[in-house]
Amino acid sequence: MRFDETYSGNVFIKSHQNYEEAKAVLYGMPMDWTVSFRPGSRFGPARIREVSVGLEEYSPYLDRELDEVKFFDAGDIPLPFGNAQKALDEIEKFVKKVLADGKIPVGMGGEHLVTWPVVKAVYEKYPDIAVLHFDAHTDLRTDYEGEPLSHATPIRKIAELIGPGNVYSFGIRSGLKEEFEWAKENGMFIAKFEVLEPLKEVLPSLEGRNVYITTDIDVLDPAFAPGTGTVDCGGITSKELLASIHAIARSGVNVVGFDLVEVAPVLDHSEMTVNTASKLLREMILGWIK
Repeated sequence: MRFDETYSGNVFIKSHQNYEEAKAVLYGMPMDWTVSFRPGSRFGPARIREVSVGLEEYSPYLDRELDEVKFFDAGDIPLPFGNAQKALDEIEKFVKKVLADGKIPVGMGGEHLVTWPVVKAVYEKYPDIAVLHFDAHTDLRTDYEGEPLSHATPIRKIAELIGPGNVYSFGIRSGLKEEFEWAKENGMFIAKFEVLEPLKEVLPSLEGRNVYITTDIDVLDPAFAPGTGTVDCGGITSKELLASIHAIARSGVNVVGFDLVEVAPVLDHSEMTVNTASKLLREMILGWIK
């Protein structure tokens, strides 16, 4: 595995040119093999990079510039089309290398199943992690129509690996009754509909802990992010999600990795979603990479 050059031509704005000197590594996981409704998120990472050139490098929210953060854009991981298990194995191998080199993994999906192998790798290095999960959907199924490797299952797999009490979900507004019951019975935190206020209540209890953060773009209302595979009305505003990112940035948690998934450019005719995703990533990079 080489890190002296990126896998693909386009890079996120102001990414560092030297892997060895970088504090964090940005990478794409172009997989959407298991989606149950509308595919297209495998094109998300590349398009997010392309539109990032339109961003200002400075965040007025955080009073920080991208030049202040050394992050390397490794491009998209080459994944075997249609082979979910092999693709997940490749992602896990990649992230293990990044972690072994003492760097923070910053992922772009791709469907939400890609978060599962990343958390497996992070948990191996940081067995005390908590996971913060922003999403419209619970993603707590054991399978979807008999298939355990599904974008509807990653949070259940993660909860069973690290313990349900270490998983905190926010903005949830869809899921099977059984999923909500399983979460309640097993002590998993779920904030239905809202994000910012319940997040502020939880963050003090996580101060000093290693935290991985996964954000499904569909936590936003479709009015703010129509370009995603499974839209669900009743979501939060982009302003609230930005405020949540900043609340984490100003908290005492130690972010050891994060991702943003389910951006589908082919469904994003106004390009509102990819531009929103690009700005969200800028704020995450500036706020969470110290």
